[in-house]
Amino acid sequence: MFEVIVQSQPSDTQSLEILKEAYSKLGREEDVVNTSKRIAQAYLQQGQLSSAILEYETVLQRRPEDTDVRAALKQIEERASSAVVQPATDVLAMASVSETTMLRRKARSAASEEVDDGRKSLYKIFVESKIITAGDFDLCWRNADMTVSPADVVEPFIQTLHEKGIYLFEKSLRLLSDKSRVAYLPLDRYDVDMDLARGFPADVCRRWCVLPFDRMSKAILIATANPFNQQAAKELAEATTHRLLWYVAAPNDIVSNLRKAFR
Repeated sequence: MFEVIVQSQPSDTQSLEILKEAYSKLGREEDVVNTSKRIAQAYLQQGQLSSAILEYETVLQRRPEDTDVRAALKQIEERASSAVVQPATDVLAMASVSETTMLRRKARSAASEEVDDGRKSLYKIFVESKIITAGDFDLCWRNADMTVSPADVVEPFIQTLHEKGIYLFEKSLRLLSDKSRVAYLPLDRYDVDMDLARGFPADVCRRWCVLPFDRMSKAILIATANPFNQQAAKELAEATTHRLLWYVAAPNDIVSNLRKAFR
C-alpha cells in the first residue's frame, strides 16, 4: 500500500519512513537502503539539508563505502558552503521589531482565537475556484458545537456534498490531497487498530471525524477527510506524546471505523 502511495507522491517523506520501517521488519536490506536514499533526496528537494544529511549518514552506517551517498554528501557540503550568509547587522535589524508592532500582533492573535476547523481553506478551494456555489457550501457545512459532546460521528463536509449530489467525494479526495499535499490512503484495505483509536478522546474523534488507525515506531497515523482542520490536529496532539502523521481517506470508511471504535 505504501509503495503505491510513494509512487504517486515521491516526496512524501512520512510514507517513505513507514515504508522503510516495513522493509526493515521484513529484512529487505537493499530496499531499506534505497528507501533511505529516496528520503534524503526528498528532503533535498524541500531544502531541508540537515535532514538529508542525517538520512544519508544512516545509510553510511550500514554501508560505509557507498560512493553515491558520499558524493551526495559532498554536494550538500559544497551547496551549504556557497550559500550567502546574511550579515549580522541585517539579522539584528530583522529581529528588532518595534514594541508597537508586537502589541498589534498580540491583539490580532487574541482576536482570532476562533476555532480553525479548515472552513476558510475549504471555502477557497471549493467556492472561490468555482467548483461549487457559495449556497451549496453553506448548505453542506456544519459548524462544530464545542459545548456539547457529539453522540455520533459528525459527517464530514465532503461526505455531505456527495450525499446531496453536489460533488462526488472521490473527486473531493483527489482535490484535497493535491491542495494539501497530504497523501491519500485506502482505509478500506487497512487493518485498523481499534484499541489505538479508543486511546484517544471520543469527543475529538467524533466531532472532527478523525481516526487514529495505526502506530509506526514513534508516530501515530491519522485518517481525515479535512486535512486543513488545525483544531483537530491541535486536540489530537494534546492527547499523545507521539508524532502525528496525517492521511486523507474516504469519509465513509472513517465514519464506519469510528462507529466501531466508539459504540
